Amino acid sequence: MERSRDRGRSPEDGYGRRKEEEDDEKGEEEEGKEELSVEKVFESKQVPSWREQLTLRAVVVSFVLSVLFTFIVMKLNLTTGIIPSLNVSAGLLGFFFLKTWTKFLEKSGLLRRPFTRQENTVIQTCVVASSGIAFSGGFGSYLFGMSEVIAKQSEGSGDFKNPSLGWMIGFLFVVSFLGLFSVVPLRKIMIIDFKLTYPSGTATAHLINSFHTPEGAKLARKQVRELGKFFSFSFLWGFFQWFFTAGDGCGFANFPTFGLQAYKNKFYFDFSATYVGVGMICPYIINVSVMLGGILSWGLMWPLIEKRKGDWYPADVSPSSMHGIQGYKVFIAIAMILGDGLYNFFKVLSRTLSGLFYQLRNKDAGSALPVGDQSYPASSSLSYDDQRRTQVFLKDQIPTWFAIGGYIIIAVISTITLPHIFTQLKWYYILVIYIFAPTLAFCNAYGCGLTDWSLASTYGKLAIFTIGAWAGASHGGILAGLAACGVMMNIVSTASDLTQDFKTGYLTLASPRSMFVSQVIGTAMGCVISPAVFWLFYKAFHNFGIPGSEYPAPFALVYRNMAVLGVEGFSALPKHCLTLCYIFFAAAILINLVRDVVGKKWARFIPIPMAMSIPFYLGCNFAIDMCVGSLILYVWGKINKAKRDAFGPAVASGLICGDGIWTLPNSILALAGVNPPICMKFLSQATNTKVDKFLGS
Repeated sequence: MERSRDRGRSPEDGYGRRKEEEDDEKGEEEEGKEELSVEKVFESKQVPSWREQLTLRAVVVSFVLSVLFTFIVMKLNLTTGIIPSLNVSAGLLGFFFLKTWTKFLEKSGLLRRPFTRQENTVIQTCVVASSGIAFSGGFGSYLFGMSEVIAKQSEGSGDFKNPSLGWMIGFLFVVSFLGLFSVVPLRKIMIIDFKLTYPSGTATAHLINSFHTPEGAKLARKQVRELGKFFSFSFLWGFFQWFFTAGDGCGFANFPTFGLQAYKNKFYFDFSATYVGVGMICPYIINVSVMLGGILSWGLMWPLIEKRKGDWYPADVSPSSMHGIQGYKVFIAIAMILGDGLYNFFKVLSRTLSGLFYQLRNKDAGSALPVGDQSYPASSSLSYDDQRRTQVFLKDQIPTWFAIGGYIIIAVISTITLPHIFTQLKWYYILVIYIFAPTLAFCNAYGCGLTDWSLASTYGKLAIFTIGAWAGASHGGILAGLAACGVMMNIVSTASDLTQDFKTGYLTLASPRSMFVSQVIGTAMGCVISPAVFWLFYKAFHNFGIPGSEYPAPFALVYRNMAVLGVEGFSALPKHCLTLCYIFFAAAILINLVRDVVGKKWARFIPIPMAMSIPFYLGCNFAIDMCVGSLILYVWGKINKAKRDAFGPAVASGLICGDGIWTLPNSILALAGVNPPICMKFLSQATNTKVDKFLGS
């Protein structure tokens, strides 16, 4: 969940998570320690024009890496919804591929254009924009929540819309570009006038700048070597495990590490290289929070509630029914998610409004925000770096008329097109969203610059409740709410992403035009690649979206049930569930309040409610994997802290990438009807005796 250029999303959003205070401090220290001028180091290198930064080779490398990272993000999205930063590996692999390419051409005498940090920035921007569609496209949340598979698991209206490659690509193309145009006119205000920090964009710029120094290039090669080693190990480990998964509940992923009773309550280590890697990237408090949530829910609450079967809920109800234990699991998790999301929404909104008030009151474009980047001096005494960066940033202007015109044209096309894709989503719902969207996109981009948190999913949930309630149950309010969530999430998400890119480009002297165009290219790639990858998963695995399967898409059910709540109220909740929801909603707000009151020193010991809510529905097995990753990182730091800091992210990325890319051949084998030869299951002694007697007869 940590990103070098983290999109700042919360753990539940998957694509993201909240940037932890320790990482903020580290980034600030690094920035403060720049004893030598960065731009004087690169003074002898000419800054290429914006067209020269957008090379064909950069687009080719971006496409290859986009496919790789989309598979990884999609797998994580469809399993737990926790998606860590892949920016370090994207930056490393982009640097490695193009550096290798240019070295080969240089030796053969065919090199016409050297590899620059601006080109590296273009690649990273393009890759993250493309793979980001796998999150904002809602394949693990609102979009798949519309399907018949998820509708059957929910107690609300039976309205559904099954996935289809055609309408998914069309939907993404008409909603994914609006956010880009909405914040383009504000880029100077955000980056130069308000001097917003954008910690993730700043960290990415430092990473790219360091790669293009001799020392940085040498370290990058070593990091890529480590990434390659663990990529190979992870891929081969996934391949080895496949041989033992011939049936449901088979293989190492179902190893009852702590005994069969613990396994029944979802406490076991499932040998997932992916989530061990995720645990190595995530801050310790995230992993501990997830584990605490698993212990609280599966260790205490669900066993106690199950004893109330026949009293609190019918004894003969299906385990997957929302009127049974499943209702408690899903709706209590939703209550915590909403409590955490609303708290942070109002927190970021208040900081946004106070920051704007400060700017307007002082009416001084050169003054830094009190919560902004204090490393910038006043405009009258700009450093050499800032003078150079400001000069380049203001050189290639993107006309305001182009941004406003582009927004209006795409909004009109979208307003006409979307009601044909979703008949429940009326044109006037869409028009209202597009009227308010630029303001919300600005708030999200501005708040992200202050706090490094993008609240895209929170805005999406607000759209679920408002549009769903407006439409009503009798007019397809559930599907209308989920579709509106997608429209809103894509706008506000891409808006904050682009402003992060502008900050990165500002610090690497990449042109705003090249940043904008690379984001457009990456978004266009993602609108095709992500639905295609999702379609491969959807067709390859027969039990796709079913609880307990390899790809349960857990948040699809969560989002659908949010839509049910918004449209039909609380009628679907079992006995005492609403009371428990109120308690956990309030607890999420209280815990966040305590975290903010006690300060950074003690906040790192207080769990994060959003992270705690994830295992309520899913179980604790992935939390154990993540804690194993944390343990590895902790022990490694005790042995050799310098090596851990240098190679930890590369090792973690290798584990994630290898296991993630194994899903491609795994899907192809499933589509071809090639089944694993062995089923490895674990039985109790009594069950094993019965099986032996049965086979013996």
